Amino acid sequence: MESSLKGTMLSLLILLVMTLPDVDAKRPPFKEGPWKGAHITFYGGSDGSGTYQGACGYGDSPNALAAYGVQTAAVNTNWWSNAAICGSCFEIKCQNSQWCKNSNSITVTISNLGAAPDSFDLPQPAFRQIAQHQGGKVPIQYRRVPCKRQEGIRFTISKNSNPYFLLVLIWNVGGAGDLQRVQVKGSDGRPWREMRRNSGQQWEINDNLSGQSITFRVKASDGRTSTSWHIAPKNWQPGQTYVGKNFK
Repeated sequence: MESSLKGTMLSLLILLVMTLPDVDAKRPPFKEGPWKGAHITFYGGSDGSGTYQGACGYGDSPNALAAYGVQTAAVNTNWWSNAAICGSCFEIKCQNSQWCKNSNSITVTISNLGAAPDSFDLPQPAFRQIAQHQGGKVPIQYRRVPCKRQEGIRFTISKNSNPYFLLVLIWNVGGAGDLQRVQVKGSDGRPWREMRRNSGQQWEINDNLSGQSITFRVKASDGRTSTSWHIAPKNWQPGQTYVGKNFK
């Protein structure tokens, strides 16, 4: 009788956990910030050649590079904040310059470190969408905006992972776009474990997750969390990408 009761309680607990919202519904979606002044510069060729893979680590996944394309930007050390800004999105428009092409704006994803103070350094094709390249350094207005992504968050398991070390590149994050905390949980019943930021948006943990399905929980800078239950199957492999729940 006692074992039957314990079994029933355990089943109810599992059902309760699995029916919790995958994305935190208590907090409102990420909203755009105020307009501020800065500058843009550019690098690389007009065809996008020389576009950096970037310090955020997106170069570890060709699919991530293709998804972001040339709509990326590098920032200066003051904005970098130990890579916490990686993946966030900014709307940029040329302002009060003879080199402005139009009043249109572009949206870029932060992917790298290496701009001048108070500047965004863009691949040349992105720069030329709003300004003439002859300008070199052009004044702009910018603001933080929600990242609009197609489908779910991507979790790419690095080829450097092994049964006792898990290294994951997390990309295609919607909403705030950045990540401040990542937790991982195997299917062996142990509690959530904290992952450490390796560099950029690459997160690591020294643990044996071999033969287990893997669940990830991520937290963005606006405090919202998203949980992707058992997205990596028990036979997960380094080099594979798994799709989880995204922010809106």
